[in-house]
Amino acid sequence: MNVFTQLGQWLADPDRWSWTDPAGIPYRTVQHLWFSALALVIAALLTIPPALWLAHYRRGAFLASSAVNIGRAIPSFGLIILFWFLASRWEVDTDFWPLLLALVGLALPPLFTNTYAGVVQLDQEVVDAARGTGYRERQIMFRLELPLSSPVIVAGARVAFLQLVATVAIGAIVNDGGGLGRYIVDGFAEGARGYGEIFGGGIAVVVLALVCEGLFSLLTKLATPRGLALQQLRRAS
Repeated sequence: MNVFTQLGQWLADPDRWSWTDPAGIPYRTVQHLWFSALALVIAALLTIPPALWLAHYRRGAFLASSAVNIGRAIPSFGLIILFWFLASRWEVDTDFWPLLLALVGLALPPLFTNTYAGVVQLDQEVVDAARGTGYRERQIMFRLELPLSSPVIVAGARVAFLQLVATVAIGAIVNDGGGLGRYIVDGFAEGARGYGEIFGGGIAVVVLALVCEGLFSLLTKLATPRGLALQQLRRAS
């Protein structure tokens, strides 16, 4: 039996399209997105406020550049295994916390770096003009710098989220949930009989990543202030 025949049989399973059965693609897609989105939100809450503050006062440049290198150097699977080992030693739930903490750790560097870079690259004359009209520093940060730098911040969130989507699939090795990656792990466990499930799980992860990429591209356009978008069009023309 070839892999495409196995894939067809695997997809023909009635439970494969269930929203409530753990074997269903919709069920595991929601589980996959839940882990990814939760980690992104937590990472954003931890990084965007301090990065905004540091960039506003032009501090922490070394920290921002170091975050880039740290983000490139951290091995995703190694981080998951580390937190799983610690959770096992401390008798903490290993089905949730190791993967979540690893995902948050992976999302921190791109969010911090892009937030910092987005604020620092703004035209300082605009900031000085706002300050001259009586804006307080907090108002400048949240009413001016944050909205104008939002396209760069969203771009960082897109990079982080796509990395999270890929890592949740890897995390299925140590997590009983694991989203769509569970199909790949279970397929390998079945040997030659599981090739169709492995193939189907891989396709599902790729499709999910492509859909998320498209949604974040749209979100980037929506997050760009109208005046900034017109300015970019004039420069391009």
